[in-house]
Amino acid sequence: MTRAVLVAGGTATALLVALFGAGIAARGTGELRIPAAGTTTALRTVVFVALALHLGELAGRRFAGAGPLPRGWSVAAAGAGALASAGQIGLLARVSALDLTSVYGTAEGRLLLVMANGFLLAAGCAATRRPWTAAVPLAVVVGAEALRAHPEAYTPLLGAALTVVHLTAASLWTGGLLYVLRTLWLRRGDPAGAREVLHRYARPAGRLFVALAATGTLSTLRRLPADVVFTTAYGRVLIAKLLLVAVASALALRAGARLRGAAWVRTATAGAGEAGAGAAGSAGVAIPGVGTGTAETRPDGTGVAGAARLARAELVVLGMVVVVSAVLTVVPDPHWLSTR
Repeated sequence: MTRAVLVAGGTATALLVALFGAGIAARGTGELRIPAAGTTTALRTVVFVALALHLGELAGRRFAGAGPLPRGWSVAAAGAGALASAGQIGLLARVSALDLTSVYGTAEGRLLLVMANGFLLAAGCAATRRPWTAAVPLAVVVGAEALRAHPEAYTPLLGAALTVVHLTAASLWTGGLLYVLRTLWLRRGDPAGAREVLHRYARPAGRLFVALAATGTLSTLRRLPADVVFTTAYGRVLIAKLLLVAVASALALRAGARLRGAAWVRTATAGAGEAGAGAAGSAGVAIPGVGTGTAETRPDGTGVAGAARLARAELVVLGMVVVVSAVLTVVPDPHWLSTR
């Protein structure tokens, strides 16, 4: 019951941020109001979640290794992504007072159409015996979203390239973690196997974070003038995103430390058990608990269980990062307010 309440509360909070975040961030900045900002943010959040679920599932199967796997969500995720992309086309037609044919003639309309079709193709691939082939249409979706998000006249291709890497890394980090946690729940009776799954995820997750941080920093330097960091909606939302990423990173580091601690204790106690058993055997004395493997059990809240708990908190924070990232794509470009 408590978990259901927390999930409902988190979902409600994310929805409120999506619907009203852009408007709240723009208060007092003098920036123009973005038509249908809340609806656009909600639809783009669905697109980002769809990418994270599908890409995370493709990567998560490699992290999971041998053993039972969670039920696939990729077909449903890709379908939701297609509907959200199509919804943005309809919304663009409404706020621009254009018919659909005219919308398809705009750059944004064409890119959204590519995204919708890419998601549909990815859903079809996921339903086959070769679900990994969905990586190709998903790459097209990521590229189209990157181009859509960078219509500015100054170095748009550089911005799009940075966004491709940034969005891919963020999707794999978030979606991969969700798949790993679902796998841990499915294999909760096998602590040793759960530890191996977490280890397989932790190694590439560190590299994904480096890619995320590097591309995010470069994108910020090229897109946000220093004199408007606190006086534009873009700057304010970006600060919120950076704080959330910092919290998620701290949780990930703490979970990694807890996992490494669990591995050390298991190895040390096993070694001690073997040494104790050898000494006892030579003396002809039986020592209870030595060499039996019972010393490998850790108290609740430590070891693998503690790492998984921290990873769940990390996932919640990353979910808010996804929503705030969607807000960031809706607020105005801050360059027009800069004096530089």
